[in-house]
Amino acid sequence: MGDGNQIFSKQMVVFCDFDGTITERDMIISVMERFAPDGWELTKDDILSQRISVQEGVGRLFSMIPSGQRDELVAYAKQTARIREGFGEFVEYCRGNNVELLVTSGGIDFFVEPILAPYQISQIYCNQADFSDETIRILWPHDCDDKCDGGCGMCKPSVMRKYPADRFTRLVIGDSITDLKAARQADFVIARSFLLDRCREEGLTLAPFTDFGDVKACIERLLQLGVSA
Repeated sequence: MGDGNQIFSKQMVVFCDFDGTITERDMIISVMERFAPDGWELTKDDILSQRISVQEGVGRLFSMIPSGQRDELVAYAKQTARIREGFGEFVEYCRGNNVELLVTSGGIDFFVEPILAPYQISQIYCNQADFSDETIRILWPHDCDDKCDGGCGMCKPSVMRKYPADRFTRLVIGDSITDLKAARQADFVIARSFLLDRCREEGLTLAPFTDFGDVKACIERLLQLGVSA
């Protein structure tokens, strides 16, 4: 990572996961528990163990659900999503302190976008759902670039590469396997759950978090090290 003062003398950009990070629960898992047929857990386990790619697994999961249930899916997601404490204040903090905030989500547009609508976040990267076939088909508008080994679905490292390391301090906030590749190329990681354990195993520079009050406090400390604000 290099010298801390040098790292934190650049513009900060934050790449924040959605499922299990902004929301208290992973909304894909929540949707699957409610709508998917028995046996979907086998695909979830294959994703987490990296036996199959995130892209293959997520596509397979949603192909189990009939497209005719679209309205029920959207209503269920909006009714059951719980936003992690302090997120609204964190969004406002970023706006007021020249911290660029991107939501980089392996989730799906039909629940990510309406859940985040009250926060008026301009940069949301997520996958898309096509309900025109008999079952749901997932589209990948932010697929891997030629520097990624593929299979991400929504490729967080590819989005990060739009912000070169020589010009930006790149900070990742996340919780799961979908955040691991991004965390490996970040200057700093704020993590919980699965991602926290893996980042510790790999010796990445990080801080744990429980809520977005923790995230805000961590970023305040980093900004004091010299990030332009």
